[in-house]
Amino acid sequence: MKAFTRQIRVGPAGWSYPDWNGIVYPSRRPHSFHEAGYLAKFFDTIEINTSFYNPLRPEVVTGWIHRVEHNRNFKFNAKLWQRFTHDCNATRHDEKLFKEGLSPLVEAGRLGALLLQFPWSFKNTAENRDYLGGLCMQFVEYPLVLEVRHSSWNCPEILEMLGELRAGFCNIDQPVMGRSIKPTEHSTSPVGYIRLHGRNYENWFSQKNRSPARYDYLYSIDELHPWVDRIKSVARHSEVTYVITNNHFQGKAVANALELVSLLSEQKVAVLEDLVTRYLQLQHIVVSVSPHKLVHTYALFEASTYPNINVIELFKNLTRAAHV
Repeated sequence: MKAFTRQIRVGPAGWSYPDWNGIVYPSRRPHSFHEAGYLAKFFDTIEINTSFYNPLRPEVVTGWIHRVEHNRNFKFNAKLWQRFTHDCNATRHDEKLFKEGLSPLVEAGRLGALLLQFPWSFKNTAENRDYLGGLCMQFVEYPLVLEVRHSSWNCPEILEMLGELRAGFCNIDQPVMGRSIKPTEHSTSPVGYIRLHGRNYENWFSQKNRSPARYDYLYSIDELHPWVDRIKSVARHSEVTYVITNNHFQGKAVANALELVSLLSEQKVAVLEDLVTRYLQLQHIVVSVSPHKLVHTYALFEASTYPNINVIELFKNLTRAAHV
């Protein structure tokens, strides 16, 4: 693996999607199965979607941390509650609740970044710049990353401002229409960040904004190659870089994330046969693993009765065996 890839963590946005069953996740699961723990065998990061809609419950977050403890490199990235970024009417009590939900991640060293995701309608105005500056101060204790969708933010003055605030700039891929921001490769803090939303032009600005079809897009290898170059560029100027695939419809985010891992590491990667069957473009970059073998390994070695087992090394051995 190339040295730069050690600074790059790739993973999907979210993990609890019914349409991933039988594609990303095995149809038959042991009682101890958990989606986040399962994905932590393939990736070193996941983005938490639920924190956008409501504050996290500390006891739930503690459970997630336990589920990924087999991967020492694993980090969760959280989205800031929409009350701060979309409604813009959050109170001090809201701030307290949200920070309480993040506290287990911080204490465990498992928080990668806090993403401030604003909508396309949030444009670069003096009022919005003041609001953003205040918000960054409110959450200054976390590694912050700003995601904006409107192109008015893509200018040297904003990059300089983010640098002064020690906040990262989220480089995104989205359907580019009108004043939508185009692909970039900016780095303004120790944390680099990339999010790929897909290019579903037909449904992107649909009135049914939360429709899964909005994220129904599978990147081709040719479309990913320019992003590999941008990711490397961001990583050269960052201490750690997170690459998140948000085209989650029917597991497409997982498929493209695995391709990015393979392209960045210049190695084949392990993946369930069901995912390869669904997305044939994966067959050139993956080592397939049968659901039976992987689920059996998960059920056996995730148990606390085997505390000295290195699950990641075991999984690598399983991968090599499947390749042979």
